[in-house]
Amino acid sequence: MTTILTDRGDAQVEASNGLSVSAAEAERATGWTLKPEGMCRDEICVPLPSGMASGGRVDLAAFWRHLGNPVLSSEAGDVWMLGTGVEARRAALEGLEAPDFTLPDLAGKPHALSSLRGRKVFLATWASW
Repeated sequence: MTTILTDRGDAQVEASNGLSVSAAEAERATGWTLKPEGMCRDEICVPLPSGMASGGRVDLAAFWRHLGNPVLSSEAGDVWMLGTGVEARRAALEGLEAPDFTLPDLAGKPHALSSLRGRKVFLATWASW
């Protein structure tokens, strides 16, 4: 058995020749479905280069790299990590907004985070526990 780690969690699959898995296991592990037009997820379909899928199996590592995402494996090849690409991480971070809060500076003057909206802010936190 081979373990695949993704942002969806982990999945145990039967893999051969690196990370060649059945189409069903590829879908279970990644959410991408093998169709005649390529690998599809929701409304997106990515055509596959020749040799990346055959006989109902998909070279999942090659496909993941084809998407521009990082792929790592253990030396034994029994654990694979299919990472999230930089563009997806950037898009997720752009939509995030910190909750508003107010804290005093060293002189006791209160400052609200919302008063700094539109400017870059570096927040450093610390806890003793």
